[in-house]
Amino acid sequence: MDHDDLLALFDLRMREEARPDAPGAVVERVGAVVRQTGAASDWNGVLWSSLDRATADAAIAEQVRHFTALGHDVEWTLYGHDEPDDLGERLRTAGFVPEPAETVMVADVSDLSYGSEMPEGVALVDITTARDVTLLTEVHRAAFGTDPGALHARLLRQLDLDTVLMTVAVVDGQPVSAARLEVSPGTGFAGLWGGGTLPGWRGRGIYRALVAHRAAAAARRGARFLRVDASEQSRPILLRLGFTALTSTTPYVRPATAR
Repeated sequence: MDHDDLLALFDLRMREEARPDAPGAVVERVGAVVRQTGAASDWNGVLWSSLDRATADAAIAEQVRHFTALGHDVEWTLYGHDEPDDLGERLRTAGFVPEPAETVMVADVSDLSYGSEMPEGVALVDITTARDVTLLTEVHRAAFGTDPGALHARLLRQLDLDTVLMTVAVVDGQPVSAARLEVSPGTGFAGLWGGGTLPGWRGRGIYRALVAHRAAAAARRGARFLRVDASEQSRPILLRLGFTALTSTTPYVRPATAR
């Protein structure tokens, strides 16, 4: 599948026809916007839009009203090919703040090449209990320097879902890295999320091992394609494994307290 066909498939399956990623969350199309609304700890925001310069501002204002009335923070996920080309500036004017841009990278599971050797002394453990979810989110806190409170609540709600796999990498009984897999049934896609490794353990092949572990789990669950929103640090590793850059993505976030 060439780049343009794969991008069109990604837009259709993962954005325009997106499905809720948490129990109780609702994905709905409102005019030219597809959004997800859930609990305050869920991901709330805009997944897809088909806008132009004449319709963008009104659509943005409608989403602000919707999520503000619920008291939720909202994220408008802006992709590099979205229209109009000044949508980011319009979001800023409406009180959204851009977070660092990432590269959407995609691979066919059957095309990946990551070797078979596990880093010495490292064990991968899939999470099955609420206590272990806390271990994962604490690794997230240490690796990324962010408060994992909302993530922790969301993962507890996803713990029993077969479409979600949470894994920690353990050395001498201590978690040093953590990552998640989220499969979107019926779409052919699965997402690799997290992938945070403590600073002292980076560069040892743990991230690669976690990709391989989750890719195998995704294949067992019927996914053909893997997608990753890659940072500058993970992009070179993913390229070597067989991923290709599809587009860019920038989260634009508007806190519930914004005016």
